Amino acid sequence: MEWLKAVKVFESVVHSGSLSAAGRHQGLSPASVSRHINDLENALGVRLLNRTSRRLSLTEAGRIYYDKVEDILLQIADAENAVLQLTAVPQGVLRVHSRMLVGQQHVVPALKKFVAMHPDIRFDLQMSNFPVDIVREGIDVDIRIGKLADSSLVARKLATSRRMLVAAPEYLARMPKITRPEDLAAHSCLTYRLDLGEAVWRFRKAGRDDIDVPVKGVLQSDNGRAILSAAEDGLGIAMMNDWSVKDMLADGRLVPVLDEYDVSFTEFESGIYAVFQKSRHLPLKTRAFVDFLSAEFRARLDQGATRLGS
Repeated sequence: MEWLKAVKVFESVVHSGSLSAAGRHQGLSPASVSRHINDLENALGVRLLNRTSRRLSLTEAGRIYYDKVEDILLQIADAENAVLQLTAVPQGVLRVHSRMLVGQQHVVPALKKFVAMHPDIRFDLQMSNFPVDIVREGIDVDIRIGKLADSSLVARKLATSRRMLVAAPEYLARMPKITRPEDLAAHSCLTYRLDLGEAVWRFRKAGRDDIDVPVKGVLQSDNGRAILSAAEDGLGIAMMNDWSVKDMLADGRLVPVLDEYDVSFTEFESGIYAVFQKSRHLPLKTRAFVDFLSAEFRARLDQGATRLGS
């Protein structure tokens, strides 16, 4: 089985593009990964990888070998999967990355229920508002907002959502009335720090051209919870996903602003997606978690987002 282990390590190195990423996938240190590759090359009597301090690349022999063993590994995985499905239970460490606000509001609260269902799974949860390379970082599931640009990955939609403007009633009571997007020039708009230059909110309404409105206010942050708290405290108008303000709208702490418009700062697609790598044999732990999140988000968000009052 040492040969098979070495071949699996080799395939993982080629797929992920680095020794460290392959090590995370295989549960090995970079030194162990390097040793497996050396053993395989010594057994074959050829160099499979060109290795420098900056990058890895396949040699001609490495490309031929990879093309052949990839099919063999898939057949072995088929056989293993057929047997394991008879008795297997989801287990192991599940590495998850999530956008911060959806992670705080919906992913973390759901973990207790999932762990009770699958006690052999442990979580390594990361949260940030910046994109991650899930292959290089060894992430099993990434919870994202908006469209998937990388066609080499799989995106499963967990919930439909839309961005909307909200503000505290007491803020709106003391400020000029808002009847059109251009009126926001006279208001404090609480914005995300996106490193895109001047903050611009884009408005869309059926049958009309999009309207771009430069905005500014007393707070800019990369943390959605901070922006939401500031809006609740009456510091200004915030652009939030509807699922993040549902309870505050229901009890009147916040009210919608210009709700007849769709609004965005980048793109208008703002659904919640679980993103993972393409695989003929998705690990049981990944499949179980994605299936669970799909059901959980439907229950939590009432089958998707709608406009207030519709």
